[in-house]
Amino acid sequence: MLTTDFHPTGRHFLQIPGPSPVPDRVLRAMSLPTIDHRGPEFGVLGLKVLADMQKIFQTRHPVMIYPASGTGAWEAALANTLSPGDHVLMYETGHFAFLWNKLATRLGLKAEVLALSGTDNGVPASWRHGVQAHLIEERLKADTAHSIKAVCVVHNETSTGVTSNIAAVRKAIDAAKHPSLLLVDTISGLASADYRHDEWGVDVSISGSQKGLMLPPGISFNALSPKAIEASKTAKLPKAFWAWDEIIEMNKTGYWPSTPNTNLLYALSEAADMILGQGLDVVFARHQRWADGVRAAVTTWGLPIQCAENGVHSPILTGVMTPEGVDADAVRKIIYERFDCSLGTGLGKIKGRMFRIGHLGDTNDLTLIAAVAGCEMGLKLAGVKLAGSGVQTLMDYYASHPAAVPLRKAA
Repeated sequence: MLTTDFHPTGRHFLQIPGPSPVPDRVLRAMSLPTIDHRGPEFGVLGLKVLADMQKIFQTRHPVMIYPASGTGAWEAALANTLSPGDHVLMYETGHFAFLWNKLATRLGLKAEVLALSGTDNGVPASWRHGVQAHLIEERLKADTAHSIKAVCVVHNETSTGVTSNIAAVRKAIDAAKHPSLLLVDTISGLASADYRHDEWGVDVSISGSQKGLMLPPGISFNALSPKAIEASKTAKLPKAFWAWDEIIEMNKTGYWPSTPNTNLLYALSEAADMILGQGLDVVFARHQRWADGVRAAVTTWGLPIQCAENGVHSPILTGVMTPEGVDADAVRKIIYERFDCSLGTGLGKIKGRMFRIGHLGDTNDLTLIAAVAGCEMGLKLAGVKLAGSGVQTLMDYYASHPAAVPLRKAA
């Protein structure tokens, strides 16, 4: 008999890097009665969430909100700015950059992949490092005919735990004096890692609801620049549902040309209140502190971190590489079955070589200490020899590095 009762006693430790745990107050907001998406109340809600998302993307320009996954927002970004056969430069930093390239190819674009060559600890070197902006600059300088129409990069690569320097990519494009658009996937970075759409000169930013925004999957975003909007007026890739022009026009009054996901917009409004009420700087600092502690724990274990480049470690997740011959998915299975903790699997070219610990969104110090304890016990049960106790390291780190903004004020 099939059962859907997946919830034993206590809270499940959902430590994958998205979908992230949904706060209770967001769940309550989703449970409000559905309203008419053409009625006056909805217009108020629509205008609020659109303004909130501009603040979170740090932009003055339009933000598209789609009832779709991040994959849909990938397609929307490409379909609105490009024409069949256009040449795009896509930098591969991991599995999601790889999938975005695959999508571009299926749309009929000429997708050129740029990546570091060689291997590092038995895995592709490009999957252990961030975007190398100088390689983009060199390639664009060689493109004297300006055949490349867009550069596509991933801000926070969820499969590897690498956060690339987007401002450096914009500087590289400008240094090459190249007119290409800059398209950036910040699906897992937004609202967890510092991201500045306008200041960094991004033309289309792509994101989703199920990561730092702390919502269930089902909403995705395109944040636009004036240059991107201008490009959309001559782009010839087929689009109807994804088309920006009708959405931009109807959004001026808080409505959409198609049916929006009303109750998820309630949730988005509540999540934005939480994030903006705390302040983006506070949210970013909290995630960075969590990440620093978890990385210290993994280092104490003596295991390599998937991101091998200093300065670009993700504040959203940490990728843990298991020793040669140890199946990371078998370790994950032990941790899940014995301690009710879900960890992210290795994807694509690094499947079986690593697992991912998410430390984003609705979590706290004690949750992460417990999750790391589950990992430590699971690794030992799998026969992995650890150099030391990551749990003790993590406890010491959080105890000696208090949050910049206290969780509770003294009475």
